[in-house]
Amino acid sequence: MAHYEEFLIDQGADVAIQLELVEPTGAVKDLTGKTVTGSIKRTYNTPDSDAISFTSVVTDYANGYVTLSLTNAQTSLMTGKTYLYDVEVSFQDSDLNTIIERVLEGVIQINPSVIR
Repeated sequence: MAHYEEFLIDQGADVAIQLELVEPTGAVKDLTGKTVTGSIKRTYNTPDSDAISFTSVVTDYANGYVTLSLTNAQTSLMTGKTYLYDVEVSFQDSDLNTIIERVLEGVIQINPSVIR
């Protein structure tokens, strides 16, 4: 089951969220050979074509560190509303099946900007 976390993001700002992923046992999640992706939507039913994708950069594969980021151009387009997000780790097992694990999910509140 994914960990739940809420974030408040300023509209029009660059955002970077650093995650340290761990296994349910508390051990560090090794991200070697794995891909981390994240997506933001207004509702669960929002078409994928309208989703906003985090840019994800794994900064330390062996120790489970990854940074999710959004540009100011992306957050400028987000109104002062509530959004849903999730973050997934995917990899291929020894039988070359793609395994997808949701590791983080939650709500993002957008703090509107007067300048926008």
